Amino acid sequence: MINLNKIERIISIDPGINKTGFAVLEAMGRQIRSLAYGTIEPPNKIYTPDRLKYLNSELSKILTKFKPSHMAIEDMYYGKNVKSALTLGQARGVLILAAAENGIPCSEYAPRKVKQSVVGNGNADKDQVKYMVKQILKIESIKGSNDISDALAVGICHFNQNKYI
Repeated sequence: MINLNKIERIISIDPGINKTGFAVLEAMGRQIRSLAYGTIEPPNKIYTPDRLKYLNSELSKILTKFKPSHMAIEDMYYGKNVKSALTLGQARGVLILAAAENGIPCSEYAPRKVKQSVVGNGNADKDQVKYMVKQILKIESIKGSNDISDALAVGICHFNQNKYI
């Protein structure tokens, strides 16, 4: 049974080597709200090892600031480009490591699961996801990339899957 008086704070992540979306969300009972969201963007002209270090460091700062009890991260989408998949896996690894180093457990959600949970359709497009995220969180507009709305969607999915809301 849900404790309607307990506030649960999480951070949710849409991983990427060039741009990682993040969202800090809270749920109490059946209410969910966004505390912060944005992107972590390593400088353009640095090599992959330094990008990974940057992602880890910046996420650790966010975790220290907001002190979430859990992290939810989007799992990998399996495409045809092996190099992109490997690089994304490296980014996911250092982001999950940042959570582990801060004692924060992590849950992973497949992109189809996120879309199904938020939109009701596992094949939903980016615009449908963004629309539903704005409706659920009562946000007028989400400025920036789809990485932000995707990170918010991962957080909503986490709360839905764990019966917080």
